Amino acid sequence: MKTVSVALVLCLNVGVDPPDVVKTSPCARLECWIDPLSMSPQKALETIGANLQKQYENWQPRARYKQSLDPTVDEVKKLCTSLRRNAKEERVLFHYNGHGVPRPTVNGEIWVFNKNYTQYIPLSIYDLQTWMGSPSIFVYDCSNAGIIVKSFKQFALQREQELEVAAINPSHPLAQMPLPPSMKNCIQLAACEASELLPMNPDLPADLFTSCLTTPIKIALRWFCMQKSAKLVPGVTLDLIEKIPGRLNDRRTPLGELNWIFTAITDTIAWNVLPRDLFQKLFRQDLLVASLFRNFLLAERIMRSYNCTPVSSPRLPPTYMHAMWQAWDLAVDICLLSSLPSLRRATAFRHSPFFAEQLTAFQVWLTMGVENRNPPEQLPIVLQVLLSQVHRLRALDLLGCFLDLGPWAVSLALSVGIFPYVLKLLQSSARELRPLLVFIWAKILAVDSSCQADLVKDNGHKYFLSVLADSYMPAEHRTMAVFILAVIVNSYNTGQEACLQGNLIANCLEQLSDPHPLLRQWVAICLGRIWQNFEPARWCGVRDSAHEKLYTLLSDPIPEVRCAAVFALGTFVGNSAERTDHSTTIDHNVAMMLAQLINDGSPVVRKELVVALSHLVVQYESNFCTVALQFIEEEKNYTVPSPANTAEPGSLTPVRDSPAIPRLRSVNSYTNIRAATTARNLNKSLQNLNLNEEGGPAAFSPGNLSTSSSASSTLGSPDNDEYILSFETIDKMRRVSSYSSLNSLIGVSFNSVYTQIWRVLLHLAADPFPEVSDLAMKVLNSIAYKATMNARPQRILDSGSLTQSAPASPTSKGTHIHQAGGSPPMPSASSSSLTNEVPKPPAREQPATRPPYTPTLGGQAPHSHQFPRTRKMFDKGPEQAGEDGDEPGSHRNYISAALQTGLCDWSAKYFAQPVMKIPEEHDLESQVRMERQWRFLRNTRVRRQSRGITQRGVSRLDDQIFINRNPGVPSVVKFHPFNTCIAVADKDSICFWDWEKGERLDYFYNGNPRYTRITAMEYLNGHDCSLLLTATDDGALRIWKNFADQKNPEMVTAWQGLSDMLPTTRGQPTSSAHSLARRVSIYLDRSKQGGAGMVVDWEQETGLLMTSGDVRVVRIWDTDREMKVQDIPTGADSCVTSLSCDSQRSLIVAGLGDGSVRVFDRRMGPNECRVMTYREHGAWVVKAHLQKETDGHIISVSVNGDVRFFEPRSPDSINVLQTVKGLTALDIHPQANLFACGSMNQFIAVYNANGDVISNIKYYDGFMGQRIGAISCLAFHPHWPHLAVGSNDYYMSIYSAEKRLR
Repeated sequence: MKTVSVALVLCLNVGVDPPDVVKTSPCARLECWIDPLSMSPQKALETIGANLQKQYENWQPRARYKQSLDPTVDEVKKLCTSLRRNAKEERVLFHYNGHGVPRPTVNGEIWVFNKNYTQYIPLSIYDLQTWMGSPSIFVYDCSNAGIIVKSFKQFALQREQELEVAAINPSHPLAQMPLPPSMKNCIQLAACEASELLPMNPDLPADLFTSCLTTPIKIALRWFCMQKSAKLVPGVTLDLIEKIPGRLNDRRTPLGELNWIFTAITDTIAWNVLPRDLFQKLFRQDLLVASLFRNFLLAERIMRSYNCTPVSSPRLPPTYMHAMWQAWDLAVDICLLSSLPSLRRATAFRHSPFFAEQLTAFQVWLTMGVENRNPPEQLPIVLQVLLSQVHRLRALDLLGCFLDLGPWAVSLALSVGIFPYVLKLLQSSARELRPLLVFIWAKILAVDSSCQADLVKDNGHKYFLSVLADSYMPAEHRTMAVFILAVIVNSYNTGQEACLQGNLIANCLEQLSDPHPLLRQWVAICLGRIWQNFEPARWCGVRDSAHEKLYTLLSDPIPEVRCAAVFALGTFVGNSAERTDHSTTIDHNVAMMLAQLINDGSPVVRKELVVALSHLVVQYESNFCTVALQFIEEEKNYTVPSPANTAEPGSLTPVRDSPAIPRLRSVNSYTNIRAATTARNLNKSLQNLNLNEEGGPAAFSPGNLSTSSSASSTLGSPDNDEYILSFETIDKMRRVSSYSSLNSLIGVSFNSVYTQIWRVLLHLAADPFPEVSDLAMKVLNSIAYKATMNARPQRILDSGSLTQSAPASPTSKGTHIHQAGGSPPMPSASSSSLTNEVPKPPAREQPATRPPYTPTLGGQAPHSHQFPRTRKMFDKGPEQAGEDGDEPGSHRNYISAALQTGLCDWSAKYFAQPVMKIPEEHDLESQVRMERQWRFLRNTRVRRQSRGITQRGVSRLDDQIFINRNPGVPSVVKFHPFNTCIAVADKDSICFWDWEKGERLDYFYNGNPRYTRITAMEYLNGHDCSLLLTATDDGALRIWKNFADQKNPEMVTAWQGLSDMLPTTRGQPTSSAHSLARRVSIYLDRSKQGGAGMVVDWEQETGLLMTSGDVRVVRIWDTDREMKVQDIPTGADSCVTSLSCDSQRSLIVAGLGDGSVRVFDRRMGPNECRVMTYREHGAWVVKAHLQKETDGHIISVSVNGDVRFFEPRSPDSINVLQTVKGLTALDIHPQANLFACGSMNQFIAVYNANGDVISNIKYYDGFMGQRIGAISCLAFHPHWPHLAVGSNDYYMSIYSAEKRLR
């Protein structure tokens, strides 16, 4: 909004004083700096009017000015109505000088004249409001001006009431009259309060208020000279002030510089004192209003010194005592001092140090301030400094540092009005400004992306395109430039077109192989956004082979880069334009490349993969419906081989085909299990999840889709979206697809792509990370829903039916996918008949209007989750947030086209957060650093004290220091290396105990399906902020944080560490050994699961995780990169039962089910990396341990109880000890040269390195002398001489050396 018209109404009646004001003698006479008595009255009046217009034109030269000199009521009415008519919706200014008429009346009237100037005529403010309309600004320069402001408000209130009456009652007389305009948007400035007279000091002008508003520098200098302090500057006179050279609008001259400083100071005072919204309204929307209000602050300061208080509406807080006025006085002082010599001797003009000093003050605030502080008051001055070439570089640098403090700083800078300044600077060609401007714009767009239109309109995108294409620019600046371009093209067609013409795609493709990972990430995101729903960019990408160039990023070491590449390829295939054979081929090619990421170690990548594949599913919906039907039919007719079903006859494998527990949806909801405080309650709550396990045959029949859905609801369906395909059905389908040759059944070779993508989605629906499986379940169910609806015989299909002959030409459509397959939206009657038999679970997050059976993708509300700006190791990335689309009641939106994981917004937060700030962990004073130091000191103490005990030698180890009943049968135990916590895993949950205090800390559900069990655990980063890794025998790895400290345990990440875990084949060297192994394994319940399960070993120094088990490889994962780095073939036809590694020697030792112990050197190629094989054991190896010292030995133990010591360079064992036969568990103390054996015979034997038994434990201490149960697991503490023992009778006990030793 701007002021387009100005009415200047002067009632001076020169030579005749009004009757109600007694003037002093001498008296203030100047009006607009003219003495009216120095010329004839009429000429004086005209000159004053012309001068006032010129003074206003300095501030707003483009407005339309109309003077009304000594007018009548009619003239004022005519003037106001004509200006309002021309101004339309813009602002009009009404300036009233009433120095020649009586004071305003309490009835709300000002005075004008009659035609003959014989009478004063009252003019009601109510009438003036009617003629002026809104929006308007009124300036009153007369005594008692405050009365007008009060009357104006009363009349405005009266108008509002009249408007309300007319609105409520149309028959009311008020409603018949033309409606009065609302006065809400009107601004008033008055010279004094209702009871005050204007100052009459002869040294001042009579229109002091007008002078302050229109000639502030002149009056400010005069007033400065009239103060006592001016005597400190010798030789300053009023005449001298008139001679200060320069023009107000030329900042290089003394007068111009003073005006510039004045603008900066008044702006700063206003910004610091006014509420933000009022500052925006008065100082940033209209040039003239902003100037008048800046000058009004000066008027308040000057007129208050003469006992006169200017009034404004809206009212401003008092500003006349603000500290910045002292800076103004100093600037005037310096200006006068520097001007005096130059006036006398014509020397060169010296610039004021004001701006340099204010920048220094701003710098001090930035560098010295505390974290939580008030905003810097110099911010508006920094903005003014951007106009000066001298200080611009420094100002931009400091501004960048300020914006880096966080989103609040960006919001503050935008509220000051930074935007037009930095937009204008993009037209500068100065290379030194490039890094600064790119940084500032990245910060702005990370917080407020709505500026994209302004940037494109002013060709700002070209600036960033040139930065991106400039190979001499550092990678960080090119990253920011590509981030800005990614914001410009985000869902903005004009931006996409402009950047496509600017050659953005070619520029991005050139940078895909840049060594800087953040640049690679944003280049991929930028590409994904430019061709999102924009066909020309997609074809430009096809011509440049963009998709093939992006393939290299799918194996990038950085997970975020892989994720961005998946996003880009997903939007590449996700365009909804008409398809040709060429584009279909490309889509298939991209799909098969994406499918390779199915077992990526990062859940962020897999979530993005589901979304990318869902785009493909939307595009080729009819083909996927065909595949879905085929799979559903296949699943009905096939008995599924259980994963363990193909084991040897000897391994006793009962096949239990019962539905798996649907995994709980968000990890936090696992904690509802923790509400059950006692062990018994907890067991009950876990059993409640298994309601249908022994239910009748009707409870679950995989063939009947609706009952399978009801089974899933009774089982506690994860999201209460009534899925057609329950988790167990999908899991069964997944296993069917591995065993049956679906391709041959479908017949069309083209369909193999769709079949394989369907298999990928089935696999992802069983993903160990809940958010990934949720997304995949939604995609699968949306297609299954359509497939089953379309396949119903009573439905009439139109010509675009599913039986179309050419599967390669999918339907062309936009977001309204309901046209696919030619089926119209389902009528609600038939959809409700489908759900008759389904018991509806209580709705949790489901909108009331959603029809039954319409799983929408991303139906969950977005989680608000603050992520750190860099993704820490195992950070699970952004939470997914989808959008529900079309109107309720129609079955359109099964897969929302707007499905997304929030990757881009999450990545953009990096630019919104501080990048220059020292990270907390490096800040010596931060709490994070202090806590870490405390942990390191504790660790040193534990190491030192435990070493003292183990070096003295442990002669006995049977002092029971802890016993408690665990909620489940312990299957794996793991001591925390440094604190007093022990983790005990049963089949699918983990319990944490404090062994020193003897209390339970936590118990939560691991989330693995019911037919799997936890077979290994490791503490990661045990020395610092620990994470717990759990491995289950289906090959899944899960990592948890926030356990055992009363917070909700949270899953950090989960992935499929080993795919296709094979049923075991046990070695059979001798029948007796085999039968013993079989007896032990049956005892341990291993046989049901088919063998060793999954075994892991963690190498803390390198962050590598070794995994193996019922597979033929040892797979090594790099947890930092979240990717597989190596597969080492074991070369055996048997499972791996134990792993141990040593990072110093790069060796891995594996114990196998056939009794062999194999040594691998991971630095060598896959064919020659097996450097040694020991075949001395005759049966299943229970434990193989590699000592960590430089010349450390390999210690291995088999089920037969023979302990063998190997030197890695020697082909035969160097020592053999015989312990008890029938070992079920064994552990070796890494420091104390002890090993403990647990056997089927319900006792534990602890041996020293010489093979001497130092302790036999058969009974629980103080527990009525009860005999210990069969040993299910045992583990030594990594440092203390503590041994934890779990037994089949649920008890968990810990034994230690004698008290005197400890």
